[in-house]
Amino acid sequence: MAPTPVQVQAIPTLRAGRDLLAQAQTGTGKTAAFAIPIVEHVDSTRKEPQALIVVPTRELALQVTREFGAIGKYRRTHEVAIYGGVPYGPQERALARGAQIIVGTPGRLLDHIERGRLRLDAIAVVILDEADRLLDMGFAPDVRRLLRMVPQRRQTALFSATLTGEIRDLAYRFTKEPAEIAIDPERRTQESVEQVYVELLEEDKPRVLEELLRRWETDQVLVFRHTKRGVDRLLEILQRRKHAVAAIHGDMTQRERERTLEKFRSGEIKILVATNLAARGLHIEDISHVVNFDLPEDAEVFTHRIGRTGRAGETGVAVTFVAEWDFEEFERLRDKAGVPFRREVLELYGR
Repeated sequence: MAPTPVQVQAIPTLRAGRDLLAQAQTGTGKTAAFAIPIVEHVDSTRKEPQALIVVPTRELALQVTREFGAIGKYRRTHEVAIYGGVPYGPQERALARGAQIIVGTPGRLLDHIERGRLRLDAIAVVILDEADRLLDMGFAPDVRRLLRMVPQRRQTALFSATLTGEIRDLAYRFTKEPAEIAIDPERRTQESVEQVYVELLEEDKPRVLEELLRRWETDQVLVFRHTKRGVDRLLEILQRRKHAVAAIHGDMTQRERERTLEKFRSGEIKILVATNLAARGLHIEDISHVVNFDLPEDAEVFTHRIGRTGRAGETGVAVTFVAEWDFEEFERLRDKAGVPFRREVLELYGR
């Protein structure tokens, strides 16, 4: 597979030991862009943490750790995911075995440091992955604290979907003359995701979704609703109609979320219904279709939702339902998103 644009630019920079500030969304191949140079650099004979990757969510921690495992398989590197919501014991045992690559969320990383289970004195490279989300979720104090704990002589890279003033301030404080790269998210979306909208009545949304699911029988589909109640209602409808469907939302336990995501990744579940909260936390490479069952609140939410498909060089389809009272808001959303949409007319509406 040919390297993605972010890999072409970031890998040589990181191999050269330079600090980096990279604007790149999920699905651009950015994980491999920093994982490959790290795996090459890590000394597998030293049983101590040498690379620290700080991420905003446990799902991302698990996804990044899996990718490190695949890339470092033949170099005998060891990686561990550190995140909250689960017992400390398994993570402490993994750290004691001598993992060289630590991938974790800020709060649980600090917990392990305070408990004396994680030392940072041999860290040579730090990656802040999805740095904008780290700040949006209130982790800025924890991130700054972690960055003050690692050796000053280190390589630091920030990967972020947007380069806000706050991100640049963080980079200014904790990097040394970083190289800067930007991958145009609008261009990626236009190239890899076909945008479709369907005008319909609110009451007909389930029937329209059924028709689309019939067409996409062998594909994996992610459906977004605004609320947990809406997710549960749609889940019940699809289960009654014998679809291989599950839901994911903020009220689930960590174990339930992981089990559901694993079933979706494996193909046992074909349809995943999710709240907006999951839009930026899900990291699944094989989603072929995204359905905006409820109109996104704004262009940013829209971008993050459709960013779940058309990833890593694959193509995808994003379908947006536009109900009778949504059209003016959809027009504004479409103008702001700046991407072309194709109108889909289903035979269902020949009445």
